[in-house]
Amino acid sequence: MQTSDLKNLTIAIVGAGYAGAAAAKALSLLGANVAVYEQATEIREVGAGIGLRPSSMERFREWGISDDIAKVSSPSDYFEILTATGDPIMKDTWPAHGDQLNTYLIHRGDFIDALVGVLPEGMVKLGHKLETVENRGDKTALTFTNGTTVEADLVVGADGIKSVVRQQVFSDQEPVFSGERAYRAVIDITDAHGMITDDNLRMYIGKGTKVYLLPLRHRNQVSFDITALCPDPDWAPQVSKDDMLATVDGFDERIVAITRDLDMDKVNVRGVYDIDPVDTWHSNSVVLVGDAAHSMLHHQGQGANSAILDAGALADALRDADTVADALARYQAQRKPVTDELQRISRQGWTEDEVSDVFPGQKPASQQTTAQ
Repeated sequence: MQTSDLKNLTIAIVGAGYAGAAAAKALSLLGANVAVYEQATEIREVGAGIGLRPSSMERFREWGISDDIAKVSSPSDYFEILTATGDPIMKDTWPAHGDQLNTYLIHRGDFIDALVGVLPEGMVKLGHKLETVENRGDKTALTFTNGTTVEADLVVGADGIKSVVRQQVFSDQEPVFSGERAYRAVIDITDAHGMITDDNLRMYIGKGTKVYLLPLRHRNQVSFDITALCPDPDWAPQVSKDDMLATVDGFDERIVAITRDLDMDKVNVRGVYDIDPVDTWHSNSVVLVGDAAHSMLHHQGQGANSAILDAGALADALRDADTVADALARYQAQRKPVTDELQRISRQGWTEDEVSDVFPGQKPASQQTTAQ
């Protein structure tokens, strides 16, 4: 699009998570008038650590914010997969992207803070919970529960797995339970029983359970994640320490000790969900990015990275296309085949025997064929 057209373009982004904040940064660099509407009254991201792949770091360099990310992250050279008792299965370097070799390990909260921190003051508007999305021809109107109504040339739905934008404009499909439960905590390195000696991710695999240790040595912490098969679909279940210990029975004694020492008040417990692939991500003036478009299970570590790449691809398409509608079509054509495949691969997390032990006579969503 012409520079003058981009500068006259009004964009409303729904959601200030990493998808929304990244989209805001990329689109504002085009010169567009961008506003981000977030339902929370403060930016606060719970959770644990993630890895930002070289392709994401390349986008940050293009946007001039790589130093802001590097300050709150640690570069990692490789990842390793081991048995429950620590015998090596695989050790490999992270896939490179051009000259970029490292994956950067970062806490979700630090990542959100860094992204939001590089946006112009006033761009993010808190306390705006989306209520309705209305097509007004060449524009779209958003109404929020606080009574605010805004009209935009382009609405970007970055409002996560339970996206209101997706449900009202494109698809009313519900999140799909994977048959898994995740237990996540961030602990001090001194409480890791000597298991953290470098900046590399390790995954330990036992029957029906995977344990991830993701170092955050720049903050003297480690992200500790247990993902286990479980038939209970509760989004936020109440569990005991004994429940957690049962999932790591037979693991390296140091992993058992870490679990035994956890403060349960600081453990985030959740059922694990994704969504089936969404057929259409865009209309002429509304588009989905990140989990709103393609929420996926965390086994491949690609959720945040896919959102970053979405933001970059959307900005590229708007810059290069003649119209907004053409840009949105180009964006979907580029990104949807990639994320469809990542969603499919991420669901292949367990063996048939593991699944049958927990789900006799049936398969959870993670073992079913992805709906097309």
